[in-house]
Amino acid sequence: MSAATAGDGPWLDDAAGRLVRPYTVSDGRTRPSTAFDLLSQVMATGATPLGYLGPEHTQALDLCRAPVSVAEVAAHLKLPAAVTKVILSDLVDCGALTERPPSFHGNPTDRALLEAVLDGLRRQL
Repeated sequence: MSAATAGDGPWLDDAAGRLVRPYTVSDGRTRPSTAFDLLSQVMATGATPLGYLGPEHTQALDLCRAPVSVAEVAAHLKLPAAVTKVILSDLVDCGALTERPPSFHGNPTDRALLEAVLDGLRRQL
């Protein structure tokens, strides 16, 4: 077994990938107590959470020092969005995070905007 990459901790292995199943991180929970949209913004409140938090909770809290979307947190944690939402809702429940719905300038279903996003995604592939 090869060593974990620097900063990934003991839960990632270069050859095997994630050594802990994603839903183990959320204790098997798939439904967050807070309704998040992938574009919802989350931000740390500065309050110290009481009780034990897993390493993913701590990582998520570190990522939320400035407003960040739920999708970005999931990408940085390398976890499914459903698991990330549970982690973030735990942090909201203990007062360590605040969330606000996404704010759009204009119509979020504007055809030109959606086509621009699609074009950008195609360039990435």
